Amino acid sequence: MQNTYNGMAAADLEDVVWQKSRHSNSQGNCVEFAALPGGDVAMRNSRFPDGPALIYTRAEITALLLGAKDGEFDHLSG
Repeated sequence: MQNTYNGMAAADLEDVVWQKSRHSNSQGNCVEFAALPGGDVAMRNSRFPDGPALIYTRAEITALLLGAKDGEFDHLSG
């Protein structure tokens, strides 16, 4: 498995499947996630698919998703 690190080029993450929310808008302003072979999760901005990827543990992604479901970040949307 390749060495993954925060800020690495998303294009360097080989053999991963990127997924974005079905709630993404038509302007392409989306965050995409990919499960990594070692169990971590990568996140990238769909407007810059070759740009940097942020790498998170499953526990960190779980905390983010639970917070989003609970409305903790609702004040950040328009």
